[in-house]
Amino acid sequence: MEDAAAYLALQKRLDKETSFMLLEPGERTAGVEETAKRIQSAVEQKNRTILVAEVAGRLVGWMELIGGGVRRNRHSAYIVVGIRQTYTGQGIGTRLFTAGENWARQNGIHRLELTVMVHNRAALALYPKRGFQVEGIRRDSLLVDGRYVDEYGMSKLIGDAQEGKSCVDV
Repeated sequence: MEDAAAYLALQKRLDKETSFMLLEPGERTAGVEETAKRIQSAVEQKNRTILVAEVAGRLVGWMELIGGGVRRNRHSAYIVVGIRQTYTGQGIGTRLFTAGENWARQNGIHRLELTVMVHNRAALALYPKRGFQVEGIRRDSLLVDGRYVDEYGMSKLIGDAQEGKSCVDV
């Protein structure tokens, strides 16, 4: 809760810094109070959490795992992750995914899923290393800088001998 202002500032900065995040600069309208409430909500739910990465006392990245809201998909969590561009390539993403997967195992999450723009080379280098596989392509799913962009839908099954079956590599 005490990181609400810094967390919101990080998200707004990433909205400006990279076109790989969902929201465009200025589109994030939540204030600190609303952000604190969202953090509190995540803390109170068994299948949702927010993790942050800190360097020298400053937030430089985050991962949010959002669990399904009904019985049939509570075992699944959608991942949103963002890391400041100046801190990429330093293992922060790997550490966030390790912590996220550990949290997921401890909280009964079986399926992790995310989407990624097909031209996001840094993410597409990391996600398969973490065991994520492409399930399909979402054609023209986003409009970024006036151009339609495809996304890969990716997933990772954890805690199961069938991990990764029926998916294709990137």
